[in-house]
Amino acid sequence: MDIKSKRLAFRIYLFLTGLFISSLVVSNLIFQKFFYWYPLDIKIFGVTLFELSVGILPYPVTFLITDLISEIYGKEKATNVVLAGIFASIFSILIILVSDALPALKESPIDGETFYKVFSKTPIAVFSSMLAYLFSQFIDIQIYHFWKKKTKGNYLWLRNNISTFGSQIIDSFTVLCLLCFFEIIPWEIFYGLFLSSVIFKIFIAVIDTPLLYFFVFILRKRFKIKKTEEIDFY
Repeated sequence: MDIKSKRLAFRIYLFLTGLFISSLVVSNLIFQKFFYWYPLDIKIFGVTLFELSVGILPYPVTFLITDLISEIYGKEKATNVVLAGIFASIFSILIILVSDALPALKESPIDGETFYKVFSKTPIAVFSSMLAYLFSQFIDIQIYHFWKKKTKGNYLWLRNNISTFGSQIIDSFTVLCLLCFFEIIPWEIFYGLFLSSVIFKIFIAVIDTPLLYFFVFILRKRFKIKKTEEIDFY
């Protein structure tokens, strides 16, 4: 690969990393607002299904990006993106804590009490999400590369969906358990939220499979790499 192509490959990798980190951090900042995403009144275990946090909306993007990076750039670079996301999450907690500690001016459009109400639970949410994210993302990458090696680069849809399904179930279960443990949400709605989030994430995973195929096709064609090859921009 020539120098020009390596520079372009690196810029694309940086763009994907930035999109990954922003999706991860934003999902933790907006998680306290809940919405109803399906027009049916379905109840199970006494709770209504399809009531979800808006924080779930950008989160599936992170799994699409890690799968894309895994496919084109390899396991090591996908792992580096995950580690960068951890650092960004920790940094966001520190910024929120410092911002909350600073006194608000009387003329401030947002007073200290409102700021605290919106962001006080964010550090716990970030901590919970970070632990779940660690488990799920590393499992996603491991499963993805296991099936990539097993299928010799074929059946992209298979490894994409198997890795995402498994990791998303683990992610939902872990983060909801932690949020209930820290009393951010009541245990009574755990089952409903868990099933709703898993169904939603699997639905999104199926939808994003054509997107993964499209981006993989474009990148392979641009950089002239085979199914079993990965880009090395060093």
